[in-house]
Amino acid sequence: MTLTEPTPTTAPAPPARSPRRRRPRNQPHPAVWIGVGAVVLFSLVPVYWLVNTSLKTGGELSRTGLVVHRPSLSNYISVMRDSGFLIALRNSAIVSVSTTALALAFGSFAAYALARLRMRLKFIILAIVLSVTTFPGIAIAAPTFKIWSSLGLYNTLIGLIIPYLTFALPLAIYTLVSFFKDIPAELEESAYVDGATPFQAFIRVILPLAAPGIATVAIITFIFAWNEFLLATTLTYSTDARTVPVAIAFFTGSSEFEQPLGTITAASVIISIPIVVLVLVFQRRIISGLTSGAVKG
Repeated sequence: MTLTEPTPTTAPAPPARSPRRRRPRNQPHPAVWIGVGAVVLFSLVPVYWLVNTSLKTGGELSRTGLVVHRPSLSNYISVMRDSGFLIALRNSAIVSVSTTALALAFGSFAAYALARLRMRLKFIILAIVLSVTTFPGIAIAAPTFKIWSSLGLYNTLIGLIIPYLTFALPLAIYTLVSFFKDIPAELEESAYVDGATPFQAFIRVILPLAAPGIATVAIITFIFAWNEFLLATTLTYSTDARTVPVAIAFFTGSSEFEQPLGTITAASVIISIPIVVLVLVFQRRIISGLTSGAVKG
C-alpha cells in the first residue's frame, strides 16, 4: 500500500490594500485654505464696515447692524459737492504724483551709482541714507514750520513736496540698490559693445529690467504721500494747500445737526479708490520676474 503525502494547505492571501491617494505636492493642505480665508475675512471686515457706514443716514448711523436697511448715496453726493474736499483731493493728487515722480527720478540715478560704481565708504553712505527714514516726522515738523514761514513756503504745495521727499527719496534709493545689484552686468557690457552710451544703457536696458522694483517703490511712495497727516497738518492752515487726510479731519458733514460719521466714511471710501487702482495697475509689474525679457544663453 502506498502512502500519499498530504498536500500542504496554503493560507489565504490577505486582502490587497487599496493604495492611498496622495495629495499632489503643489496642492496645499485644506488647513492652509482655511487660514487664508480667515486672514482675508479679517482684512475685509474693516472695509465692509467702512462701506456699510457710508451708506447709512440719519438715525441708522447710531446702529451697529451689519446690514443696511435703507442704503443711500446721499453721503457721497454731499461730499462731492463740498468744494473744500475737491480742492483737497486735487492737492493730494498733485503732491503724491510729484513726490513719486521726483523720488523715482533722483532715486534711480543715485541707486544705480551706488550699485554699479566703485567708490569708497559705499556701505556708510547706504547706512546714512537708510537712517534718514528712521527719523520720526515730528522731529522735522517744528523746524520745517519755522524755516518755511520765513521762506514763504508755508501753506504751499511745494512746501509739502520737499519734506515728503526727505523720507521718500532715501527709501527709494535703498530699495532700488538691491534691484540694480541683481541685474547682470553683462547686459550693460553688451549694450556698450553695440555702441550705447552709459546713459542709453541705463535707460534702455537697466530700467526695463528693474521695472518690478520701480513699481514697488512707486506704490510705497504714493501711498506714503497720499496718507501722510502730520506734516500736512503742521505746514498748512487753509484749503489752498490742505490735503485729503487733513480735510477729512476737519470735515463737519453736510449739516451741523447731523453726525459727520456718514460723510467722513464716504470721503474715506473715495480716497481709498486711487490706492486700489494703483495696486491693480502695477500688479503684473510687481509679480513679474526681475529679468523678464533678458536674453538667456
